[in-house]
Amino acid sequence: MDFIAPDGTRLFYSDFGSGEPVVLLHSWSLSSTMWEYQVDALLAAGYRCIALDRRGHGRSDVPSTGYDINTLADDVAGLIEHLDLQGVTLVAHSMGTCEATRYLSQHGTARVSRAVFLGAMTPFLQGATGPGHLEAWFDLLRTDRPKWFHDSAPGYFATDGTGSWVSQALVDDGIRSILTVPLQVQIACVRAFATVDLSADLTAIDVPVLLLHGTADQSAPIEITGHPTAGLLRKGRLVELPGAPHGLYVTAKDQVNAEILEFMA
Repeated sequence: MDFIAPDGTRLFYSDFGSGEPVVLLHSWSLSSTMWEYQVDALLAAGYRCIALDRRGHGRSDVPSTGYDINTLADDVAGLIEHLDLQGVTLVAHSMGTCEATRYLSQHGTARVSRAVFLGAMTPFLQGATGPGHLEAWFDLLRTDRPKWFHDSAPGYFATDGTGSWVSQALVDDGIRSILTVPLQVQIACVRAFATVDLSADLTAIDVPVLLLHGTADQSAPIEITGHPTAGLLRKGRLVELPGAPHGLYVTAKDQVNAEILEFMA
């Protein structure tokens, strides 16, 4: 299914089940299909699951513009309003937590009851790492994009045996999905979520937020993301997952699903 954003971009979403709605926002360069293990658990518990493909990702259109954090948050608002959802639980991972934060601060929480942030990239990634880090990263992507993602997979999924583990088949499937997103879209999205300070946005959120963060997260080290984010939220609660990497939605899916369902109950 799809709906049309104000700028004419067609945005795809999946919609399964009935009951209290859960809206899922995926991470950088993946798509809504990353949530299959969470959707399965949520449907079994009687919830309705709506998962959006960000513009430029998955089955949505790939426009040349609209990758700034405000437009991306407006896209989330457009989905929720298109379906006239009420009492939403907003679940987001990685870059998706930045979209969710801006949505909650700019569009309010009249339609949202709570939120869950997995591997949050808030409050201000560039402020903690410096602009030079991002530019060096972009140079690597421009040089050999498939190699960079292949080399990064062990840290993302902890496939080296230091923590959680997933199959090589799952890693390969993820990389194939990632490489369908154009390089230009990937870079534009990083500039959108990593170069904006969301500290004030976080303090404006007035609904409960559950933060799930792995202590072995290399993409969003907990010291510069999870800890300060929890400190800025009015009703935030941080649950640290020992040894879990950034891809905890699959490597630690059983614990993640249990924490989400307990929070929602």
